[in-house]
Amino acid sequence: MALEISSTLVARLLNEADSEPDREVCGLLFGTSERVDAALPCSNVASDPRTAFEIDPAALIAAHKAERRGGPAIVGCYHSHPNGAALPSPRDAAAALPDGAFWLILAAGQACLFRAVEHGAIEGRFVAVPHRTVE
Repeated sequence: MALEISSTLVARLLNEADSEPDREVCGLLFGTSERVDAALPCSNVASDPRTAFEIDPAALIAAHKAERRGGPAIVGCYHSHPNGAALPSPRDAAAALPDGAFWLILAAGQACLFRAVEHGAIEGRFVAVPHRTVE
């Protein structure tokens, strides 16, 4: 079964990435193992946001606290590759925990979805996730 994600949400994230062509945008994904329902843009606090992303720890902590209080479940993250492909990079693989989280990567007008796993076929850390956009 393919993971569902709203076409409106994908368009919004691609627009966000296009609006910052010189830096990686990033944020959190919310939903279930079957559907990504929402995304929260977060500040990229990486030392060089042109080539890397690091979600603002304050935003991440706040999202985890909200989840524990019954808020939306964090299912992963998204980020853009302004000068690359919509594929996980070696840097992404080095940063990813093998926790099953979704990684939505935006580049060149594409949004591709991956899951971080122990021994993935992509960069040793990711597997591609079949997904379909829905209204």
